[in-house]
Amino acid sequence: MKLGFLFAGQGSQFKNMGQDLYKDQPLYKQTIDQASKILGMDMSDPKVFDDINNAQVAILTMSYAIYRILRTKLPEPAAMVGLSLGEYSALISAGSLSFEDGLKLVHDRSHYMDEAGAKHPGAMAAVLKTDPSKVKAICDTVDGAYPCNYNTATQTVIGGTKEGIKAARKALKAHGIRIVIPLKVAVASHTPLMQLASDLLAKRMAKMTFAAPKTTVMSNTLAKPFTQQNIKPTLIKQLVNPTHFAQDVAALKPMHLDGLVEVGPGHTLSHLAHKTLPDVKNYRVDSVKTLHDTLDQLGVK
Repeated sequence: MKLGFLFAGQGSQFKNMGQDLYKDQPLYKQTIDQASKILGMDMSDPKVFDDINNAQVAILTMSYAIYRILRTKLPEPAAMVGLSLGEYSALISAGSLSFEDGLKLVHDRSHYMDEAGAKHPGAMAAVLKTDPSKVKAICDTVDGAYPCNYNTATQTVIGGTKEGIKAARKALKAHGIRIVIPLKVAVASHTPLMQLASDLLAKRMAKMTFAAPKTTVMSNTLAKPFTQQNIKPTLIKQLVNPTHFAQDVAALKPMHLDGLVEVGPGHTLSHLAHKTLPDVKNYRVDSVKTLHDTLDQLGVK
């Protein structure tokens, strides 16, 4: 069985996520309890786990815990793709850094992004049913607006200053592009507005070392696999450069995968991946039910 794993990014979290897995799966509980010791807070408490200020570490912990469960049942994935934050989950799962080091790093990354967002408030919007190159061309004519997520061949998220996104929406409308959906965010991730966060992350990572991934892990920033040499500079650039999820998924086509399994909260990546690889079956695990459903569908006991 040849599978690819998709690791959820921020924004996919939901209330009481993982609580059923904590009660039902010993390996999941062990991982959550380990995270509690590392971070010095009770990650088994849904009030703590669901706190928006802890979203990044919660999603990472949940994703890695689910990955550990799946690896007791399934072969090592042929490839991994994470969306933004999900890249950290993928790299930890691929052995490039320890769970403890990765969790502490993401905890700090989260605060760096909050600090950058407070100094440079932003906005984001999803542009649908439009060629990404057209979206970029229009954004290039607007100050403070940038493509930040290339999700599918017809879906691009733009980000920037509030004024920039407002102007970009007007410009898109003037070009006949009317499906532009504002997103409920206060920061403009993957745009130049995150430069402060990128600089702080660079300082934080200066003395860190990474191992080569034990399987293919695609980079959103480069749209090609991470290597031991490029992990550090790429994660630093990631905060101020657009993600290329669609290209990452398209790069998996020659592998002839039997399926893609979304690991972590929600099913956003499964839907996006299906747009790019419609012939590859999608699965997801973010609860006891979806865990059993996925294993049953894959014929695993």
